[in-house]
Amino acid sequence: MRIGVVQSRSSKGDVRSNIDHHKKLIALAVSAGADLVVFPELSLTGYEPPLANELAITEDDATLNDFQIVSDENSIFIGVGMPTRNDEGVCISMIIFQPRKPRRVYSKKYLHADEQEFFVAGKNFATIKMAEINVAFAICYEISVPEHQKEAFEGGANIYIASAAKSASGVQQAVETLSAIAGNYDMPVLFSNSIGYCDNFESAGSSSIWNQKGVLTGQLDDAHEGLLVFDLTTAEIVKMIL
Repeated sequence: MRIGVVQSRSSKGDVRSNIDHHKKLIALAVSAGADLVVFPELSLTGYEPPLANELAITEDDATLNDFQIVSDENSIFIGVGMPTRNDEGVCISMIIFQPRKPRRVYSKKYLHADEQEFFVAGKNFATIKMAEINVAFAICYEISVPEHQKEAFEGGANIYIASAAKSASGVQQAVETLSAIAGNYDMPVLFSNSIGYCDNFESAGSSSIWNQKGVLTGQLDDAHEGLLVFDLTTAEIVKMIL
């Protein structure tokens, strides 16, 4: 099985343009043999909390049907970032497309204090099962919350994937934390971060992969879009830079 993380630049608030760009990056992941590919936090809108209420959709919105088609045609799981709306408000969500199955949604459970003005906390699942592998997801701030890590591990996670929009200082802290998570819980950890200006900071890339001992095995730079794909059987890393 091969799992990929994308490092991408979003066009602020332009969902249609971002969908088209995502599809090009997914095609790269397919060419690298990925079975699952995950994008950064709120990748389809950019990380722009003040715009989230205007741009939010329900989890079954037809706007994103293109991803189901791509998933079905290529037998690939796809995780994209999008604000979603429910009865309680707007969530920071990862919408996950599964081949020939209904989409699923993981909404950020632990919000940073700065996000609470714009979003409500999610309450749903944090893992998916692919063959015999359980994949747990974290969204940005959640990687710094020990309860989230513990919940993922106790839920049977074999792999931990973090989707984020982090500045240079945030990345520095995140890579230390994610390496520790990998070593402490004996599982590979993958990190998908955006690049480019968003909200009120510059997102600093450095998307990465650590093996189950916490050793960094692949990393992108802080300026270019690209893709990392990790082979769970051979530990081979495929690295693509745009």
